[in-house]
Amino acid sequence: MLIFFLLLYPGFVCQSWGAGFAIFTQGASSLGQAAAVVAHTNGPSAIFFNPALLNDLGGTQVEVGTTLLSFNRSFKSSTDGRGHAMDDDLYFPSTFYLSHACNDRVTVGLGVFSPFGLATDWDPRWEGRYISTRAEMTTYTLNPVVSVRVTPRLSLAGGVNFVWADAELENKIPAYPLADINQKFKGDDFGVGFNLGLAFQATERITLGLSYRSEVDLTVTGDASFRLPDPGLGAYFSKTGGKADQTLPRQVFAGIAWQITEPLTVETGVRWEDWSSNERMKIKLDRPIGPPGSAVSEKIVPRDWRDTWAYNLGVTYRLNDHVALLAGYLYGENPVPNSTFDPSIPDSDTHLFTLGTDLTFGNLLLSLSYGYQKQENRRKNNLVGAEYAALGGTANGRYETDVHLAALSVGYRF
Repeated sequence: MLIFFLLLYPGFVCQSWGAGFAIFTQGASSLGQAAAVVAHTNGPSAIFFNPALLNDLGGTQVEVGTTLLSFNRSFKSSTDGRGHAMDDDLYFPSTFYLSHACNDRVTVGLGVFSPFGLATDWDPRWEGRYISTRAEMTTYTLNPVVSVRVTPRLSLAGGVNFVWADAELENKIPAYPLADINQKFKGDDFGVGFNLGLAFQATERITLGLSYRSEVDLTVTGDASFRLPDPGLGAYFSKTGGKADQTLPRQVFAGIAWQITEPLTVETGVRWEDWSSNERMKIKLDRPIGPPGSAVSEKIVPRDWRDTWAYNLGVTYRLNDHVALLAGYLYGENPVPNSTFDPSIPDSDTHLFTLGTDLTFGNLLLSLSYGYQKQENRRKNNLVGAEYAALGGTANGRYETDVHLAALSVGYRF
């Protein structure tokens, strides 16, 4: 059997794994203010942004919510000018938050949310199929916190993050003249981190907020499996266990909230993320994969990601005791340099525009919001996938992305 993959096969997965962006859809009210809620809050979703704000809530409060994310991603090849669109999947990251004031000084809380995520789903026949056809990562965090009012103006908080991550990756391997081999890796892991918060009321109308989330180290362990066009390839590509290292980055949030008038509050803030911790990805298999002479059991994939900053502005205007209007804008940098940019994480600098409303009916709070996220066009012109150049598989070209977000949260004060 004459198969040219003996010359073309480059080794195990040449794609990135992980989130090139974090998830900040942690409630409809926060989304409506473009996440500018580090120095003021009206609900227990402060557990994510700044748990030190919980002391301002009082009583017992619960909040549940979900956000609909609709991605539109497209690619135009610089090789043949053809266009490809990513499958239009819908995603629903959801949240649960609970807070309880034990007394005037101590408040406890519990959050369940997804802090990081990734979903790209390209046509299995597209130009970049040898780099990536599908990449999906989901994280779930259980976050108990305690907030203490140290003085009438200063609150401090801390919590523990129990993180579970699940990942699934797929790509093709050329096996000319046979059909492509489909390669799939699926695995998961559990990690632990912590978060801290500070809230300081500088004046009657100005509050400062600062919070920190630690990095979480993961070793995603699972199985690599292969769908083969010819059973005779099973000797070279048999199912095997494997693992890949991944670090979820540190995050720092800071904000200043100013109650300009009784109904109008404005907050501006910044966010820093330690994406430079993703310097590389190390993949290790339990046994070698590939034909004799080129079989591999370990591969190091350069990432060289950089730290990022985001800047946001949020506005809340309370029309009356029942209705508040929300608006916001966020600009965020992306961590992926041109040299390692690839279609599994087609990230770019982003602009987020949001609108929303908070509706209060007695002890019930209903929040609705909409966001439009436009990512700046990104051009891939690097050596990622260069080993597939003879097959037209570099996936070099222009990438365009925009996202529609619609969020709903329901809260209740006991």
